[in-house]
Amino acid sequence: MSEIGSAMSNAALQGTEHLRVAIRRRPGRWVATATVIVLAVYILFALATNQNFQWAIVGHYFLNGEVLAGLLLTLELTALAMLIGIVLGTILALMRRSGVALVSWIAAAYIYVFRGVPPLVQLVFWYNLATLYPSIRVGVPFGPVLFHVSTNSAISPLTAALLGLGLSQAAYTAEVVRAGLMSVPRGQTEAGLALGMSRQQIFWRIVQPQAMRIIVPPIGNETIGMLKASSLASVITLEELLQSVTIIYTRTFQTIPLLVVASLWYLIVTSVLTVAQHYVERRLGRHLTGSPGGATYSLMQGWWLRARREGSKQDG
Repeated sequence: MSEIGSAMSNAALQGTEHLRVAIRRRPGRWVATATVIVLAVYILFALATNQNFQWAIVGHYFLNGEVLAGLLLTLELTALAMLIGIVLGTILALMRRSGVALVSWIAAAYIYVFRGVPPLVQLVFWYNLATLYPSIRVGVPFGPVLFHVSTNSAISPLTAALLGLGLSQAAYTAEVVRAGLMSVPRGQTEAGLALGMSRQQIFWRIVQPQAMRIIVPPIGNETIGMLKASSLASVITLEELLQSVTIIYTRTFQTIPLLVVASLWYLIVTSVLTVAQHYVERRLGRHLTGSPGGATYSLMQGWWLRARREGSKQDG
């Protein structure tokens, strides 16, 4: 029987010896690629040869001390505002999923208000809070005042920027975290309970690792958005990157070159954040390969085996 099969295979091969593999031509792709390359070279050449950009002045101010100080403040403002947004947003997301109706409604009201009011309006509002409350008092309700401070001294431009950007970001982050948590099927929580796991263990071992795959990419995009949104703080005289170059070009009247300097720094930092986001997503994907169900099965299996080993040790 094997001899007949081999003979048929040889015959089939002999019949296809004259056939050649034809590579499918895709002229449209080559034309599109060539067009894009030509346009990119043309745009770069037009930018480089346009004397109105004053590239010599751009190079002179690119590493200027005032510009670098503004860049450092921009990075600090972005990091702190995102920290506030992530911490508070996670708390709000958990509140939204709470079984207590009042707690869920409070979180929903916060998200509704801070997502509905533009961040620029919030920045100006916090910066002028002293017009509503000239002083900040902390004490016992209807009792003695334990702490008292002037609002103007407490709400500096940096504080107003952190409040305006951080509290606004928390509303968006809350919805991102809530979407990530909702992406994990409820049946996996029930399976964890059936294995004897507590709800805290289910959250940290099953729900949180899978939700992070949904949460991390939007948070990375929000961080890049926060970097650009930090330029709004220039309206309240905070000397971040945009305000720093604004101060310089109001003194030198070299508006375009200084705006190019700010744009280049924003592009550089955005590129670094994009690479970091890609690296984090790859590392996260290595820990959770395959489908969410397969990852959950592995986690539950590992938990079940550890529980059996601990139980056998106790019995011994």
